[in-house]
Amino acid sequence: MAAATAGGPGAATALWSEVNRCGQNGDFARALKSVNKILQINKDDVTALQCKVVCLIQNGSFKEALSVINTHTKVLSSDVIAFEKAYCEYRLNRIENALKTIQSASQQTDKLKELYGQVLYRLERYDDCLAAYRDLIRNSQDEYEEERKTNLSAVVAAQSTWERVTPENLGLREATYELCYNNACALIGQGKLNEAMKKLQKAEELCRQSLSEDSDVTEEDIEAELAIIHGQMAYIMQLQGRTEDALQLYNQIIKLKPTDVGLLAVIANNIITINKDQNVFDSKKKVKLTNAEGVEHKLSKKQLQAIEFNKALLAMYTNQAEQCRKLSASLQSQSPEHLLPVLIQAAQLCREKQHTKAIGLLQDFAEQHPANAAEIKLTMAQLKIAQGSVTKACMILRSIEELQHKPGMVSALVTMYSHEEDIDSAIEVFTQAIQWYQQFQPESPVHLSLIREAANFKLKHGRKKEAISDLEELWKQNPKDVHTLAQLISAYSLVDPEKAKVLSKHLPSSDTMSLKVDVDALENSHGATYVRKKAGKLTGDNQQKEQGQGEVKKKKKKKKGKLPKNYDPKVTPDPERWLPMRERSYYRGRKKGKKKDQVGKGTQGSTTAGSSELDASRTASSPPTSPRPGSAAAVSAASNVIPPRHQKPAGAPATKKKQQQKKKKGGKGGW
Repeated sequence: MAAATAGGPGAATALWSEVNRCGQNGDFARALKSVNKILQINKDDVTALQCKVVCLIQNGSFKEALSVINTHTKVLSSDVIAFEKAYCEYRLNRIENALKTIQSASQQTDKLKELYGQVLYRLERYDDCLAAYRDLIRNSQDEYEEERKTNLSAVVAAQSTWERVTPENLGLREATYELCYNNACALIGQGKLNEAMKKLQKAEELCRQSLSEDSDVTEEDIEAELAIIHGQMAYIMQLQGRTEDALQLYNQIIKLKPTDVGLLAVIANNIITINKDQNVFDSKKKVKLTNAEGVEHKLSKKQLQAIEFNKALLAMYTNQAEQCRKLSASLQSQSPEHLLPVLIQAAQLCREKQHTKAIGLLQDFAEQHPANAAEIKLTMAQLKIAQGSVTKACMILRSIEELQHKPGMVSALVTMYSHEEDIDSAIEVFTQAIQWYQQFQPESPVHLSLIREAANFKLKHGRKKEAISDLEELWKQNPKDVHTLAQLISAYSLVDPEKAKVLSKHLPSSDTMSLKVDVDALENSHGATYVRKKAGKLTGDNQQKEQGQGEVKKKKKKKKGKLPKNYDPKVTPDPERWLPMRERSYYRGRKKGKKKDQVGKGTQGSTTAGSSELDASRTASSPPTSPRPGSAAAVSAASNVIPPRHQKPAGAPATKKKQQQKKKKGGKGGW
């Protein structure tokens, strides 16, 4: 300290020159050394302290910079160092503290407003963030306008994705791939997946064009930058049910090993959702990516929550009951009103065959959170059905007042009561639903449909009078409904035939009910079971009959038969020519000759000792060999020799037995 003082003002001036030069060159590490020397001369120099804080921030030493600010609070007031302090808190993920620091500043500079927008985005206060960026864009004119528009589009995308807010058209031109990407995310939030995919493809093209202009950027750098775009493409494929394509793209991104831990965590989570209860080993490996350091600061609350839900489900699938209970209990404490944690706990209890305990857990949750009671009671009813308690399940379903009149609920209850043969309760369900619609929506088509279904159900189960009452109510509301009238007449015919006859007078005549049907077209249609042949001639015959002209029907001319080529009109044809040769009176069988004896009588292709004389394939030099199975070596060379299969079978039983024995022996020889 004494040596620095001995240097005097001249030494401090030289040091400040060094600090200025290093700052312009971006050498903040060397500038920090010079600043520290200046502070040795004067430890309370406000400018030197500010320079030290800036140098530390530029070097990424945010904790040390914040420590310097907090140590010199008397000298560095909040007005002097507000931006630097808030920025250090923001980078250290102390978002609430950063917000307080910004709000406590007496003067809101442009830098503070920029940081304020970032802080609001991290706090997921999207409405306030949107207003802040609009104000910045309106009142600023510098080279950072494009970045502000990008941030503004990111806020709109977040609103669409996490708050299901339909975004307004901000009129932002998609000049950069960041803007195009954010617009695609907004479309995903709206469910417009095909449009979003086109935007992402455009964003990929713009990104490649932008980065390829820089000669220092390699193809690996481009792929790393495109990773987040490809991740969203894979997510769209997953939503569209193209899980194989999505899984392939997800794995390609993981192989690139991107530095963005948030992106890796989201991709790993999505792969786990595709695997579900299959490929559990792969899912357990992917869970490690979701536990990376800093993930909690990169993702939104809903993203982190979804990851935790999947961890609990994976623990359940891998039979880690204690881990599953621990994770689901933690999730329930964080979000007491959320359904998934209690459903996961109930599912785990069911896996342990503790159905009663699971139903009790769901019952307690339904009482504590009436807003979610409907979903919980549906699950309780499903568990009761699984236990075989159908009647109790019906009681639970009927306690859901907001769903009692829904057609799906009515159908389910009637089916369940019918299964239990409790027809009275089923009719009561119909009656309650009809009364609700009669009171609140009397003109609804569902109302009339329920009355008709109730009447059909009552007719089916022998409640004819009650069914007639329902059908009469339907007919009163629409007297022109022939279908209802026909049902009513049919029902009355079972209990009061006279009344049925009276009502049948209201049916329209057959002429008025005739439909304009093209009979010919109908009969000749593809699905017709009967098709008229030669419809034109038949139509002409019918016309002749209707005219009553009594004309004699013309006989069809018979075609002359073709005579054989060797036909001789002088010779009388053989009267037995139509009979098979064997059945003719003059048939005497085939003559026995030497050639017949020479042909083998065994299996097809086998030969006798004399067959070698008939084998044209043999030469004088070739030794006699037995024919190969399946070969044609034993086929006769003479054209007039009848093959074995065409021979008349021998009549003697002894001969047949001999042939069978030969065939059996030949089979062992390799056939």
